[in-house]
Amino acid sequence: MFYDAVARTHGLKHDPFKALVSPRPIGWIGSKSPEGVLNLAPYSFFNAFSSYPYIVGFGSEGYKHSIANIEATGAFSCSMAVWDLRDQMNISSGAVAADVDEFKLAGLTPVQCEMVDAPRVGEAPAALECKYLKTVDFVTSDGREVGAKLVVGEVVGIHIDDRLISDGIVDITKARPLARLGYKDYLVVDELFQMTRPGEA
Repeated sequence: MFYDAVARTHGLKHDPFKALVSPRPIGWIGSKSPEGVLNLAPYSFFNAFSSYPYIVGFGSEGYKHSIANIEATGAFSCSMAVWDLRDQMNISSGAVAADVDEFKLAGLTPVQCEMVDAPRVGEAPAALECKYLKTVDFVTSDGREVGAKLVVGEVVGIHIDDRLISDGIVDITKARPLARLGYKDYLVVDELFQMTRPGEA
């Protein structure tokens, strides 16, 4: 099939876009309001954009509490959402008031980051500490403003559970990270294969 993506003439029961752009890593973003209220929310529009310096970003459809906190404080964390924490991750995705601490709501341990003023998930096997760089406001090709925004940060500190490291590399299957697919579907990474690029040793 082919359909006009602007007019959304797919004719299907549900929009297939997110199912096609998958799997997507989940950025479990931790932040703190200027008043000290902790915030935790998972974003499936998340990825890395530079290997050095390390640059990550997450997309938000609407101006959420995470963005307000990050723009005000200049800091955030990204904890790894994993199979063992799937229920807590899901709880933290709920729409709640700005004065609600999602760490407490989900029964998670907030741990103060080392290099930035933001909380990370203590139970997560890995976490990134990030300094806020910018917020990108999107417009369409015909100039229309949209509600989606991209928050970009520089990773300045990384936490890795030593149990994930084997022979000097991270064995990601030990962490069993979650990825988002389309609809209500998720994926757990517990199997992998290797390929060598042409020209690489």
